[in-house]
Amino acid sequence: MQTVILAGGLGTRLSEETSLKPKPMVEIGDRPILQHIMEMYAAAGQREFVICLGYMGDMIKRHFMDWRALGGDLAIDFSNGSVSRHGEPPHDWQVQLVETGTDTQTGGRVRRAAKYLGNGPFLLTYGDGVSDVDLKGLVAFHKAHGKLATVTGVHPPARFGEMNVVGERVERFDEKPQLKQGWINGGFMVFERAVVDRIAGDETVLERDVLEPLAEEGQLMVWKHEGFWQCMDTLRDVRTLTALWESGRAPWRGRA
Repeated sequence: MQTVILAGGLGTRLSEETSLKPKPMVEIGDRPILQHIMEMYAAAGQREFVICLGYMGDMIKRHFMDWRALGGDLAIDFSNGSVSRHGEPPHDWQVQLVETGTDTQTGGRVRRAAKYLGNGPFLLTYGDGVSDVDLKGLVAFHKAHGKLATVTGVHPPARFGEMNVVGERVERFDEKPQLKQGWINGGFMVFERAVVDRIAGDETVLERDVLEPLAEEGQLMVWKHEGFWQCMDTLRDVRTLTALWESGRAPWRGRA
């Protein structure tokens, strides 16, 4: 199966970082969040990626070219200028980097990248969120129910800290707890190839123009994930994710 990653948006809510780089290139610890996401999928056995580029897409292209060319040990012979590599490359991935337009909507990006997709189902996610979701379980669930599309339902983090108070004593304080009620689309999806035919063009918004009608037709199912999920919308989110990664407590680390 191929994994499509939407990596072309402007990331305006994270302008402190995205004025200089595309959102998927914002670093969490020692690597861009896009690499974290791809390593999550690779740990679940996925190694064919189709990345939908837009805003500052050249920086994403350059990252992968440099990573492949400069990663690992190199030997340089100054007498003749030859460069040779020692050891194996870090991954056996196949990565398609597809220019899908700066102003193209989410659905339109998928349609533009469809020429690189096979005839079977494919995975789809955004380039700004990490989770400890069971991706193998998600795929198995999708194949079992036989509908056109599956989204992963997650509980969003609370906007403010939560205190458990007994009398006047704070018994427990959670800086940013995961809410236990309500579900949102966590961005880890599986689509049948036929879903692409529902995308009219560049102006098609995946969530409004595709997922909403699929739900009304009974063709959209949800894989409920009760564990960790965090998107990277603000500078505070970047700092939260970085602190988790650098402390060794990142819930998605075991997936990478």
